[in-house]
Amino acid sequence: YRKAGLGSVSLDLCDGDTGEPRYTLHVVDNPTVKPSRDNHFAIFIIPQGRETEWLFGMEEGRKQLAASAGFRRLITVALHRGQRYEGMDSIQAELSARVMELAPAGMPAQQQVPFLSVGGDIGVRTVQHQGCSPLSGSYVVEDVQGDDKHYFRRLIFLSNRNVVQSEARLLKDVSHRAQKKRKKDRKKPRADDTPEDLPAAPGRPIDKTYLCCEHHKAMIAGLALLRNPELLLETPLALLVVGLGGGSLPLFVHDHFPKSCIDAVEIDPCMLEVATQWFGFSQSDRMKVHIADGLDYITSLAGRKARPHYNVVMFDVDSKDPTLGMSCPPPAFVDQPFLQKVKSILTPEGVFILNLVCRDLGLKDSVLTGLKAVFPLLYVRRIEGEVNEILFCQLHPEQKLAMPEVLEMAQALEQTLRKPGRGWDDTYVLSDMLKTVKIV
Repeated sequence: YRKAGLGSVSLDLCDGDTGEPRYTLHVVDNPTVKPSRDNHFAIFIIPQGRETEWLFGMEEGRKQLAASAGFRRLITVALHRGQRYEGMDSIQAELSARVMELAPAGMPAQQQVPFLSVGGDIGVRTVQHQGCSPLSGSYVVEDVQGDDKHYFRRLIFLSNRNVVQSEARLLKDVSHRAQKKRKKDRKKPRADDTPEDLPAAPGRPIDKTYLCCEHHKAMIAGLALLRNPELLLETPLALLVVGLGGGSLPLFVHDHFPKSCIDAVEIDPCMLEVATQWFGFSQSDRMKVHIADGLDYITSLAGRKARPHYNVVMFDVDSKDPTLGMSCPPPAFVDQPFLQKVKSILTPEGVFILNLVCRDLGLKDSVLTGLKAVFPLLYVRRIEGEVNEILFCQLHPEQKLAMPEVLEMAQALEQTLRKPGRGWDDTYVLSDMLKTVKIV
């Protein structure tokens, strides 16, 4: 077993034959619960593929789960990929003897211990692809069923199993127009025709109108800071995106802003292959991917006599060093000399948007101070339930907007994007993404 945090314990139960981890258990005590005969102890089985969600994957989330369940001690059980599980009954039979060793003191003898879950089943997880990147290590692409019965495709680096690197929603069915086109083009059925009630097949199409990641939604909402949002769909919009992942962020901009031209920079060639094969990403005359180190690429651009100027520069790039207190971006991306290079390729009215994931408060303060030295106007948007903070950086303090103005511009952009035929997801409200923005 191992300590999972201050006062928290977790342990792995392994397969007796292979020695591979089969279950990961977290012990969550809830001392505020008033003891009664039936609320001493319970086991919560996390559906497959949902162990990365905040409620199950973070200590704070598990404490909230335990409080809502109302037991003195709750054991959460995560199921490992690569292991076979027959169903809830077989899991209960397999775990019953082991988990009783973790029962709290004072529990009555012969006490019935309930096994809990979401929706009463163990979930669906289908590993579609496994690979190994020289830069990112081993990774998997898997399809999982969410709590709303939608299927989602996820990219997970096995060096950090509890973090979803990229995610996309899969379409439940195929549009009538697409069906007609396929009938015209060919008569043979293909994997896209998977019935709605079956697990997601490798060829099942990606829902490109839907952004899964809350921090991506906030980054898109930041485009409203460019002013005159109604013109964003009618005038050229140059973007530089560092960090491709599954490609959903640049692809969303490409598809919803018809005059946009995007340069995406990705250091790992394996990720371009994964994005293209598994996440519906493709290049075009308006979308170019450059396989390069983002630091080198921007340094090269800044050194040109006729350097390009982008309306938007986005950093959504993770650090490969787990020992740092900042997992996104790597520290070199926020060094002041490098930030000056970013500044040099940004238009005067442009916006630099940074996904910051930093648990070290001292380091975070240092990053914010360095950013303000180069970009005097700095807005921060915290992502609820996550460590992520989205920073919107601009060059001129006189551009500062009061919050009602920010929300008004977001609403204007959203109204333009919601026009018929644009494929806008009605559940995505741009102004909601900016309601909690604060000026640093």
